[in-house]
Amino acid sequence: MQTVATNIAGAGAAAVLFAATFLFSRRLRPLLSRFFSQRSLISFGAGTSVAYVFVQLMPEMQESRSAFVKATSIPLPYEGMAVYFLALMGFMGFYGLDNLRTQARDGGNDFSLHLAGFGLYVALMSYLLVHGLELPSAPLGFAAAATAFHFMTVDHLLREEHGAVYDRIGRYVLAGMSLLGWAAGLAFELSAQLLALLTAFVSGAVIMNSTLMELPSDKNGRFLPFLAGGALYGLVLVTFG
Repeated sequence: MQTVATNIAGAGAAAVLFAATFLFSRRLRPLLSRFFSQRSLISFGAGTSVAYVFVQLMPEMQESRSAFVKATSIPLPYEGMAVYFLALMGFMGFYGLDNLRTQARDGGNDFSLHLAGFGLYVALMSYLLVHGLELPSAPLGFAAAATAFHFMTVDHLLREEHGAVYDRIGRYVLAGMSLLGWAAGLAFELSAQLLALLTAFVSGAVIMNSTLMELPSDKNGRFLPFLAGGALYGLVLVTFG
């Protein structure tokens, strides 16, 4: 695994980028929309996130499985398939969060559920940048860029759904959780087994959120920007990752 010392600066810069995404993306989007439609930008970001899932996260789950097996002193049935089970739990957990949010909408608790779930999600992703699996420095930058696009879309959708209360409270909470996750990475390191399982859980959550929240719908999607984002970012990862 990477030493923490070599990863702190890059992870800290990424955490600041994530925080800035939540705080300022609403101001950046109108500038970009002078050249591209808002829906095209969202579709392009969705493409980059999906490319990140297939080219980066899926191999990383295999790395998580190998790390989990190596770090466990006893023989494991099915050679550490528990890692994939945790990825499934992350996938299903965020699908469940979306369903709970829908059911809670009438009671006025949907914003709290959304904010709690995504606050934890953002913090875990920042934490794993400090204590992730062994990855060279270049892919860390690529992962940070893809995650920032992903968070920009999350920010947009939460603002569309919750309006003023998200601008007043939610974006500051998520920006703070970005930095809190990084600070937690500096403060303590989990065991290799737990890190592998946590990486798998977050990977499953990213896959769900990329499909549930980011894939353009038939009515609103822009296929060519989506294709461009996925193909270009996928080529970058294959070439330099």
